[in-house]
Amino acid sequence: MPGSGGGLNGPMRLARALSCEAICRIIGRLSEKLRVAGMADVRHRAAIELAAMEGQADVNGVFDIIGPIMVGPSSSHTAGAVRLGLAGRAIVGGQPSRADLTLHGSFAQTYRGHGTDVALIAGILGMRPDDERIPGSFRVACEQGMEFSFAGADLGDVHPNSVLMDLTGPNGLRTTVGGSSVGGGNILITRIDRFDVDFAGTSHALIASYRDQPGVIAKITSLLATEDVNIATMRVSREGRRARALAIIELDQPVSREARALITRISGIETVIALPPVVSA
Repeated sequence: MPGSGGGLNGPMRLARALSCEAICRIIGRLSEKLRVAGMADVRHRAAIELAAMEGQADVNGVFDIIGPIMVGPSSSHTAGAVRLGLAGRAIVGGQPSRADLTLHGSFAQTYRGHGTDVALIAGILGMRPDDERIPGSFRVACEQGMEFSFAGADLGDVHPNSVLMDLTGPNGLRTTVGGSSVGGGNILITRIDRFDVDFAGTSHALIASYRDQPGVIAKITSLLATEDVNIATMRVSREGRRARALAIIELDQPVSREARALITRISGIETVIALPPVVSA
């Protein structure tokens, strides 16, 4: 833990020699970012930053202390969690009125200390991983009237950093979205309602639910070709023959509003959702 080694004694002495006003100014710059990380010794971190400013330590800036361009200590527990929330928000078509989140494994064990809870809510509210408002996402959710809850559970044979989001969308319908933060801020969406899915949020995507019947997929792909939209990958799941089915189509280009409207008119189609990328490829 920083602070136990003798190499930092110089920065600590420098911090003590400065005025309270100067120390508070630096703490103010860092506290919001560090609070979400669950770091108790903010003053020590501020001392390192002060030393860097005075040329006393080999620190180039704030992101040498807290990592890449994101708010929080962990790309998996915070940046990845934000992106999972963003994906859930996109899948339900906008701001949910309620979010009930079930955390699994490492997420369940460390979510408060690593800021996973505030990060998930931030993403559901539409914030990006580098948004300065992430530490205050609970307050923002309350201000916007979004209710939320957290619980821990064993979700089975899934990645340790997994969450199951039960989201009530702007249309009042509930959708279950499962996903994992797999490292480096990358995510994998693994479940939508009863369907097993597999997409990483690095591409534009089209999610279509429909009644399983001949010709639906052919008509969707034909419309996309007419719009000059290239299909990267496609996965189709169904509950049973002639039952509800789900198509996840990852695309090289976004789908226009007009093309989405035409797809919704295909016989058997129930819902069509266009997803933007939530992770930079």
